[in-house]
Amino acid sequence: MNNKIQIINGPNLNLLGKRETSIYGNQTFENYFEELQIRFPQLELYYFQSNHEGDLIDKIHDTGFRFKGIVLNAGALTHYSYALADAVRAIETPVVEVHISDIFQREDFRKVSLTAAHCVKMISGKGLEGYAEAIQIFL
Repeated sequence: MNNKIQIINGPNLNLLGKRETSIYGNQTFENYFEELQIRFPQLELYYFQSNHEGDLIDKIHDTGFRFKGIVLNAGALTHYSYALADAVRAIETPVVEVHISDIFQREDFRKVSLTAAHCVKMISGKGLEGYAEAIQIFL
């Protein structure tokens, strides 16, 4: 049975732990990813982050036909990238969209997700724990 889960983080998420800690917290994603690997030993977890839209699309294409699931936090690209939405729609692997902050309590432009319609679920506002909740969906 395929037990591979790909986590994909988009622009500026490489700054977790440093950037706007009042919104995003003090922990780096790399440290949190190590915790996820311990919490889900039955899964092969993979992590990819890029600040470039095309790299994210390439990773979705690469894993989108051979992994059990994708956890996607596309950052601001969530709100305006039709290309990213098309990539999620084009693949067979189910995708769960995650947002660390509650996008519905933020700026108006953040309240719209172009990718959510092509995902099996959206998790918003649960901090980094949203990733663990997303992974649980694939179990």
